[in-house]
Amino acid sequence: MTSKVVREILRETEARLSVHPPTADRMKVGDPRDLPARAASLRARGLSPIIAEIKPRILDRSLKAEEVAVIARRYEADGACAVSVLTQPTYFMGSPQNARVARKASSLPILRKDFILVEGQLDEVACDLVLLIAAFSEDLDGLVEAAKSRGMEPLVEVHTEEELIATLKTSTRVVGINNRNLSTLEVSLDTFERLGPVAKGSGLFVVAESGIMTREDVVRMEEAGADALLVGTSLMREPAFLPILNGAAHP
Repeated sequence: MTSKVVREILRETEARLSVHPPTADRMKVGDPRDLPARAASLRARGLSPIIAEIKPRILDRSLKAEEVAVIARRYEADGACAVSVLTQPTYFMGSPQNARVARKASSLPILRKDFILVEGQLDEVACDLVLLIAAFSEDLDGLVEAAKSRGMEPLVEVHTEEELIATLKTSTRVVGINNRNLSTLEVSLDTFERLGPVAKGSGLFVVAESGIMTREDVVRMEEAGADALLVGTSLMREPAFLPILNGAAHP
């Protein structure tokens, strides 16, 4: 059972697809940027790999293209591992255009975050990684393969052990473990501490998502097996916080 907010977002996504079906033009990313490689280079410098998110909802307004570019460049300058871009237009106030702008402004891997329900949505914008939420994917393996065929790295997001088991049956190499409960929207870092070691032991590149607010949280997630950490809310409120989170500076 999902929360009312999540159900509303899913209904809105389905309605939008019925009015504006995805284009028939197949997307192909010719020069995908590698998230695990970027993470490894940061770790070699003693930094924690932070996927910094562009999340307009936190500012309660949509962003101009110039603002998106400035944020993406700031994240790269401050040592981010990648840039996550919310493209869901209503609740999260994002757009596919934001992903295009961020990828042009930065040399970092760009992760598109949205509610991808059908393969055609993959052709809306070129990105290096695309979020696939296991709970909402009727054909998860099919979406994983479809993303890979377009040169995009699928980052499969899971919230439960059952979803992780299903993900392990696909060919994805990147999994995100979200600490937010889809039913209550409550956040507990215990979720990653329970599922992270399982994913890590299966040979996946593991991303910790949600609820990471302090340097102590970063260390806690890394000790549980996180290869990278996705942070949105705190960085949108204070971008200068990134060097503290990744260990480049101290509070």
